[in-house]
Order: sequence, then structure tokens, then C-alpha cells
Amino acid sequence: MTVSDNSLITRAPFPEHESRATILSELHARPFLPLEAPRRIYHFAFATNHTEAVADRAALESLARERVVEPPPPAAKFHYFKLGAWRLRWEQHTEFTTYTWSTGEDALAPFDRPDPVASGEIVFRPPGRLIVATHIAVVDRSQQIEDLATTFNLQSLCVIRADKNAANVITDFAPDQCGYTRFVLRLIDARPLEAGRLAQRLMEIETYRTMALLGLPLAREVSPELRAMEQELSDITQALRTAHDSDESHEILKRLSALLATSEALSNRTAFRFGASRAYHALVKNRLELLNESKEGVYSSLSNFLSARFDPAIDTCNAVEARQLRLSNNVERATNMMRTGVTLEMERQNGALLDDMNRRNRLQMRLNRMVQGISLAGLAYYLAGFFSYISHGMKELGFLPQNISAEAASAFALPAALLCAWAYMTRVKVLSRRAMQEEQID
Repeated sequence: MTVSDNSLITRAPFPEHESRATILSELHARPFLPLEAPRRIYHFAFATNHTEAVADRAALESLARERVVEPPPPAAKFHYFKLGAWRLRWEQHTEFTTYTWSTGEDALAPFDRPDPVASGEIVFRPPGRLIVATHIAVVDRSQQIEDLATTFNLQSLCVIRADKNAANVITDFAPDQCGYTRFVLRLIDARPLEAGRLAQRLMEIETYRTMALLGLPLAREVSPELRAMEQELSDITQALRTAHDSDESHEILKRLSALLATSEALSNRTAFRFGASRAYHALVKNRLELLNESKEGVYSSLSNFLSARFDPAIDTCNAVEARQLRLSNNVERATNMMRTGVTLEMERQNGALLDDMNRRNRLQMRLNRMVQGISLAGLAYYLAGFFSYISHGMKELGFLPQNISAEAASAFALPAALLCAWAYMTRVKVLSRRAMQEEQID
């Protein structure tokens, strides 16, 4: 039996969004089923991953075939079975799957049959890991609250009036000897649909409460790791204050990078669970509001009990998550500061290196000028020797007057040699400067 049949929906004469039918049916996907007293309800929730969820659907279809009832449609997340005197409500959620078995047989005495699985009344072993087991006894107003309360732990006993005095709810949120948390739903003037809604709210409160608390063991598990990382960060910041050279700075930067990676890995490991705990906590608060509870006598209310015990556990998860975020921010800020310091040190070293290069260039220029001067003198010397050879040759050939010797002619040619050497070196400088300008070299 499914909730709605999309084939009965009259289509509007317009192009529809591909998800419109799914969105419209979602509000009616998990209806409240009528409930009358007396009745006993056994609600189970199994944590399931993707593989277990697929196996769970296959097991449910096998159960339907064995009992010769209609199985759920392939995409259904909710289904309702009539199995003789028993009724089975099946729901599949993202992280868990619930089975709610109920019957009116042997339901006059509350909790007279504490474990139908052990007794063989319920023969079914769904995949997944049991996370919630709840037993609800639905009774009428003829049963007195004081008599019903004697079956619970008085230290954690909660009794409320629900839904504008339509019913009483009695529980202690403690598991019994069979592992079930127990509730009594005492109907005063609640109609069957109202009773079904109240029972569903109680099962949702217990399921979401348990799922929300899955973050608490994880919070306790990661707290020592988080404390060690906080101490590591403190040690790194102390070392950062006393670092004097680049080797120490690079070593600190490596430690910071490793710490940042570890912090991010821890955050990724816990992000989903802590986020889910917050979401389930909000659902519990919402369901408590929908109960419209009011105080019954001297007993504690569900809201007060959960505020004193359930809320601090969620606050612990939130506090650990906040510590993780603060640690990540501090590590990232310290890393940025460290990188800034390393960058400044590198810039200082680069500046010193450039200054040293400039000094070397200036020395090189001075050496070049000295070499150019020496080259000018050397070139003039060789030119003067060249002119001396020419003068001696001309003297022997008789091209020079008798009163002028070869040495005198060589002496007269010395200024010309100096002028030629100077003109040549000047030309070299001009060509060198032009080449530097073309290459844009300062």
C-alpha cells in the first residue's frame, strides 16, 4: 500500500518540471496512520549505508513475497503492510531505515510482551545495524498514570499532557532489560488519527534523538587529537618567535603545513557527522513543539528532561566543531604569517644579492675602463712601432730628406698613432653603447 498514485494526477496543459510530481507527493509521502487503544508498537531503526539500503529493499521485497502482499514500488521510500494481525510501516531515510510493527493482540497489559523478536512474534532480520529499538504501549484513559509510572525509573520519569490534553505520554528514555526504550501513550479523548500522529511524533523524537547523539562518541574520540594539534600549534608559534635564520623558518613552515593538512583531514572526517547531529537536534526540537506538551503534576516534561541531558551532548559536538574551525583558522593565519616572513627574508636576501651584483658591475666597469686605457696605450705603442718600420724603410729608399732621420720621422708620427688609437677605442665604445640600448640593458 502506497500513499499516493501519481497516475491519478490530472496533468496541466503546460510543460512540467521533471521534479514537479516528486515535489508534490513529498508532502504526503509519510502519512499518519490511525491508531486505537489498546495497541503495542515496536519501532526499530537500522543504520544503513548505500549497500545495506539496497539489500534492505531486497529483503523487504522477499518478505512481501513470503507473506503474499504487495511489495513497495522501486522508488518508494515508504510502504505499509497488513500482515495478519500485525501492521508494518517501512520507511527509508538517508542514513537509516525504520520498521514499525504494531498489533492489537495481547495489548491490554502494557509491556506484557517486552520482546516480540525474541519470542518469535516478529520473524524478520533486516540488513543494517540496530540503532533504535522503541516499545510504545497505547492504552486508554481507564489506566491510571500512577499505576503506569511504576514500571519506569522514577529518577528520569517524564509525564506530560500532549496535544491540548488529548493524551498523556509517559517515559524515562531508558532502555529496559530487552534493550527497548519504552513509552506509554495514554489516550484521553484523542481521535484515531490524532493518536497515530502522536505515536509517530514519539517515534521520531526517539529516532532523531539517537541519531543526533551519534556525534557525541566522535567528539570524544577526536578531542585528544584536537588537543595535541592545539599544543603543536602553540609550540610552533613559540618557535616562530625565536627563529633567526632561514633554515629554522623553513623547518617551522614544514611543521605548519603538516599541521594544516592534519587539521583539514580531521575537519573533513567530522564535518558530516557534526552537521547531521545539528540537523537531527533541530528535528527533535521541532517534534517536541508539535507535541504541544504541558506539565502533568510534579513530573518532568520531555522538553525539560532533554534540555538537561540531550542538549549538553549536542553542545559538546558543536564546541568540538568550533575548536576545529578555530584551530584551522589559527594554523592558516600562522602559515600565512610564516610565509610572509619567509617572503620578506627572501626579498631581503634578493636585495642584498642585487646590491652585491651592482657593486660587482661597478667594479667590472672600472676594470673595463682601466683595460680600455691600457688597450689605448698598447694600440698607440704598436702603431708607433709600425710607423717606425715605415720611417726606416722610407729613409733607406731615399724618400725622406737628408736632414731628417728615421727616428725623427717616427717621433713626428707618434701623435698620429695616438689619435688613431683614440679614434678606434671611441668607435668601439659607441658600438657597445648602441648594442646595449638595442638590448635594453641598463
